[in-house]
Amino acid sequence: MIKIIFATVASLAMLSAATAADMPRKEPPPPVAAVGKAPIGKLPIGKAPIGKYPVGKYPTPVVTKG
Repeated sequence: MIKIIFATVASLAMLSAATAADMPRKEPPPPVAAVGKAPIGKLPIGKAPIGKYPVGKYPTPVVTKG
């Protein structure tokens, strides 16, 4: 009898912990952007694959006339 009660209590404890982990939390509002300044980390500098061909496009052949 004690084993059943212990298993039930342990199952309810795990269920309540899992439910509490899934509940949404209130997040702070985003900081106000300064006027005239670019957002840090949002510029595409360094994001392009330098030295590689564009994905999905074939490279054009180099033709020299001469």
